[in-house]
Amino acid sequence: MAKYFNYFPKTLYTSNNTSSSVDTVTNIMTRVSFESKLKENSASYYEYEIKDSDTPEIIAGKFYDNVHRHWIVLMFNDIIDPQWDWPLKYQDFIDYVDKKYTANGAAESPTQTGLAWAKDATNIHSYYKVVTQTNSKNEETIKKYQISSDIYANTAATSTSYTLQDGTTITEAISKETKTYYQFEDSENEAKRKIKLLNPSFVTALEKEFKAVLR
Repeated sequence: MAKYFNYFPKTLYTSNNTSSSVDTVTNIMTRVSFESKLKENSASYYEYEIKDSDTPEIIAGKFYDNVHRHWIVLMFNDIIDPQWDWPLKYQDFIDYVDKKYTANGAAESPTQTGLAWAKDATNIHSYYKVVTQTNSKNEETIKKYQISSDIYANTAATSTSYTLQDGTTITEAISKETKTYYQFEDSENEAKRKIKLLNPSFVTALEKEFKAVLR
């Protein structure tokens, strides 16, 4: 990360208005970003799923032949905080959940660890209505809607079939499901694994433009 900031402009800084000492520091408030058109163009990136062993540096080294290009991985995915915007490793995730819900577990009788409380099936974080449509070609579409606990309690599992004007038969099944606090935290963490990696053929030109803009 230190090498990344070498490209940033300098600015004058003093710790207070009365100080006569002025230092030259790196202006870390400088911001640049990718054009949205580039990030939305499927020809400009590859989809990638972050592994537990991955770091931005490892991915940059693997795809861009230079670990110092980690900033491209982060910036292309609008990752501001690499600690919390990046998926936690399994053990770090377990420790995070356990610590986050320690107070909840301690309030139980008998007491539970935070992790045990979060995994307890009676501790529900969110409720969902699931609508599954299957046509006569066996093609399936699933839509999930988050609902309140009251609506969840009054939602019944049903299955209905009907025929469209073109003769296609649709079977619509309604079911419901819940997420414990652990399942919620896990889905939030796993969602961070899917990122986009800029096509390596653009990297050299991008790096030159990045340096020029900051200068």
